[in-house]
Amino acid sequence: MPGVKRERDGSVGVLTLDEPETLNAMTPDLLGDLAAAIGEINADPQVRALVLTGAGHGFCSGQNLKAAQILGDDIAAGVMKYYWPAFKAMRECRVPVVVAVNGVAAGGGFSLAMAGDMIVAARSARFIQVFSRIALVPDLGSTWMLPRLVGRQRALELMMTNEPLTAEQAKEWGLVREVLDDTLLRDGAIALARKLAAGPTRALVATRRLIDDSEHASYEDQFRREIETQADIRLSADAVEGRTAFLEKRAAVFTGR
Repeated sequence: MPGVKRERDGSVGVLTLDEPETLNAMTPDLLGDLAAAIGEINADPQVRALVLTGAGHGFCSGQNLKAAQILGDDIAAGVMKYYWPAFKAMRECRVPVVVAVNGVAAGGGFSLAMAGDMIVAARSARFIQVFSRIALVPDLGSTWMLPRLVGRQRALELMMTNEPLTAEQAKEWGLVREVLDDTLLRDGAIALARKLAAGPTRALVATRRLIDDSEHASYEDQFRREIETQADIRLSADAVEGRTAFLEKRAAVFTGR
């Protein structure tokens, strides 16, 4: 069945957008299944990191225009009902999220890639905003995420010119962590996810939350929020293990608790 394919590779969950005939174009059904799949990841204590990728020759080509009528006359309400839950699930996932971009990430697909914690890209990957080509503005969080990742001027350049960004350019601009040969993308993404899974995942996710919150906080407020989070998380099993291992001069063994 089309939708999101679920797999496990040890402690890493792998979710694949699996509608390759449309380059995994977004539909309410596809994003609803993605939100459900991430919920399953959150409920599985054995999964400690997540990889999201796309089947076939593309990551996600943006919205499937044939499915747009499902959103109804009130487009904003439709998008918040059908699309926002998947993006929210990505940003609030219980474990670190690695996005493996194969082929094109266009429009909303570009936005979806940025919703993860880190992006690795196949050498064939291309990132393109698309929207101004059809006299629209960027959506699905692009105007929030992209300037924070590459800076205001570069974000405007991508959004106004519609020039595709290659994988190598994306790495140079700080959008992508690593560029891999196409045949090595999945293994490379899983290797990164395993590295994160072996870490103190509760602290890693708390770090993500602090960084997101800092966009709306004053320096003083963020200073306090960091210490409040630290005071809470220092009592976790991983934090105790980390301090003990440091004192005993050995490698820490984290469990995500």
